[in-house]
Amino acid sequence: MLTKKQHELLLFIDGHLRRTGFSPSFDEMKDALGLRSKSGIHRLISALEERGFLHRRHHRARALEILRLPDIEIPPPPPVKAPGPSRPEGADAAFLVPVVEVPFVGRVAAGNPIEAITTDTTRIAVPADMLGKASHYALEVMGDSMQDAGILDGDMVIIREGTQATDGQIVVALVDGDEVTLKRIRHEGGEIALIPANTRYETRLLPASRVSVQGTLAGLIRRY
Repeated sequence: MLTKKQHELLLFIDGHLRRTGFSPSFDEMKDALGLRSKSGIHRLISALEERGFLHRRHHRARALEILRLPDIEIPPPPPVKAPGPSRPEGADAAFLVPVVEVPFVGRVAAGNPIEAITTDTTRIAVPADMLGKASHYALEVMGDSMQDAGILDGDMVIIREGTQATDGQIVVALVDGDEVTLKRIRHEGGEIALIPANTRYETRLLPASRVSVQGTLAGLIRRY
């Protein structure tokens, strides 16, 4: 049998995963349950793991997975408003995360080369605070060459459209007009280095004329 706080935390995590595709931060959980410190959240998560309701994937950021929900759900706690200008009575709950739909246009290699992006009409919902004023699109990552940058095989990356990038940015690069890859970029005179974040892969140094930047990394969505 779960305590009231354990119920509340489990339902909050489940709702956040369904709404955004990724698990909440410890600060978000602390605020949602009205606790004073994150140590209480750690204890609740450990208790939920021991009872088989929750699984924590260690060594990954925000890696919580709901295994099951209780048969009888206790209503979640009242929404916690984020700091900012006060809202008038009756305004929409500030707890709800605004989303924006962006086009999903295919897959991008973070490893061995794959075919170029293919246009699709599918759209996915993305938290609005992940985006700026520029146009964006989504790509599914294939491969593990960017894993040390926290980008894993199967992740969905949100790309800010643009043809310019500064050294050190992670970009979607089109090579020779038919190969798309996700790498960190560095300009070296008349050449461009496409740098992986995995020691198993080598940096590719190509003439600048062969590389076309398709956009820069704006965010990442991971589903469990």
